[in-house]
Parts: sequence; structure tokens; C-alpha cells
Amino acid sequence: MKAMILAAGEGTRLGPYTSKVPKVLLPVGERTFIEHCLAWLKCYGISEVALNLYHLGKEVEEFLGDGSRFGVKITYSREESLLGTAGGVKRMEPFFDGTFVIVYGDVLTDFDLKDMLEYHRSKRTIATIAVSERSNPQEIAIVSLDENSKVISLTEKPSPGSVAGNLGNGGVYIFEKEIFNHIPEGGPSDFAYDVFPGIIALGLPVYAYRLKPDDYLLDIGTKKTYLQAIEDVKAGKVKIKYDR
Repeated sequence: MKAMILAAGEGTRLGPYTSKVPKVLLPVGERTFIEHCLAWLKCYGISEVALNLYHLGKEVEEFLGDGSRFGVKITYSREESLLGTAGGVKRMEPFFDGTFVIVYGDVLTDFDLKDMLEYHRSKRTIATIAVSERSNPQEIAIVSLDENSKVISLTEKPSPGSVAGNLGNGGVYIFEKEIFNHIPEGGPSDFAYDVFPGIIALGLPVYAYRLKPDDYLLDIGTKKTYLQAIEDVKAGKVKIKYDR
């Protein structure tokens, strides 16, 4: 199975940290963020990873090289303009040859990806979204489910007082290649705003994989959560096996 890490974003919410350093190269403990992410994927047998690049992309490529230093093979997609989460993945369609994983470039996690894959296959679904209960529903995409954990709606940053709930999109997806039939050709597009609402409206199956209470997942996209991630790694709360 192959994976793609979405690493093209400018990390504006993390300024000034990201003014000269790309978000994925920010230090989180003794390793950069991208090293944590690659090590986590490698734990589950993923050795071929694509990265899309835009903001300070040259620095990312110089640091990671071909990936061999980290035990993986890396393929780069250099975007001349930001294509969005779905548009960036669409550009890499030829890279994928079966079921694949997408990880947002600001997600630090240690959950059991193998368990999510088994769940995905058991549901015979086109897409599975990792979800968890969140305390900041107005800042993220909230997922609403039926009694079988099938996604019935996805609301990006719901307004205060809405009844969208607090089950948040974790920024980790498992897809079948069929998903490419539902991502527009050329130009930017987004999974939360464009793709998921479209396939849900068509009645295609999209399921949510609920993280367990002791699973760690944190969006490090803000100053507050970035500093929290540093403390959590230092405290041993992020349980990832590292080869180096």
C-alpha cells in the first residue's frame, strides 16, 4: 500500500515559525514532524510515499532526499500553485495502484493504521475517514454519522450553536482508486468542501473509523497545538516505533 502526505501548505497559522521553515520540517522533540509521520507509516509496511510541495518545497526535498535515509522511497509532486487537498492528490493519480492512504501534513498520530485498513475493507467502501471526539468543533470539519458509522454529512468549521456535533475529521483517509472519478480535473479542489459532499450526495459509501480513547492524534497547525505536540512527545504520549 502507498501513502501521500499533503505537505504543500504555507502553514500561515503557525507564523512566524513557518516563515523560513516549512511546516513539515518543524522540530517536534528530537525529530522533525515529517520524520514522525514517515516512521508511523513505515510501522504499517508503507515504504512508498508521495509528497506534494509548494511553500519552501526545495528545503523539504533537500532534507528528505529520495527517502532512503528514512527507510522509504519518496516521490515528489511540485505544485506551481496550490491545488488543495484533493487537487494535489488528483495530480498524483498515476502514482497509486490500489488502496491508498492520505495524511494531512499537520497531523501527528500513532493510531493503528492496520486496524483502520481492516475496517475499511470490511465496509467495502470507497473512502474511510479517521475521526475522533474534539473539543474545538468550530475550528475543524465535523462528521455526522448514521447508526452504522456511515458518513451522512461533513461540515467544515460549523457555526457556533449548530448541532453538527463534535466528531472531528482527523485528516487521515483510506481511499480506493475509484475516488479519482470524483475529483475534478485541473485546478484546486478540497476533500472536505468538494469531494466528500459530492460522493455522499451520490449515495456512495463513506465510513468513519473512530479512534480509540488511548490513540493519539493532534493537528499541529496552530502555535498552541504545535507547542502541545512538543510537550506530548517529550512526555512519551506519542507511541511510534522509530528505526533511527
